[in-house]
Amino acid sequence: MSVSSSRGDQWTFLTNHARVLLQIARDADTRLRDIATGIGITERAVQLIVADLEAAGYLTRTRVGRRNRYTIDPTVALRHPAEAGHPVGDLLGAFLHREEGPESTGPESSPT
Repeated sequence: MSVSSSRGDQWTFLTNHARVLLQIARDADTRLRDIATGIGITERAVQLIVADLEAAGYLTRTRVGRRNRYTIDPTVALRHPAEAGHPVGDLLGAFLHREEGPESTGPESSPT
């Protein structure tokens, strides 16, 4: 078996940070446990990623009763210098817009 074919099934385009942010953009009231299950990582890994995203200003966490509600700031620039001219909202919009389908319209479907 060649090296490229054995490695070919192991990589993806999006990082776990991007996947967590997308899950939160889809459901601001989601539980970390549900995010972990949905993307296939541990709950502790999700906790660390949420802390990273919060520290970098991509999201804020608000306590609502016994749960957290997350708010994404779509204006924060992407971190890599090659994409620093683009806000994270562009990335979220590309993925969330595609999921909406042609029947979804209105402000309630915007990524925040």
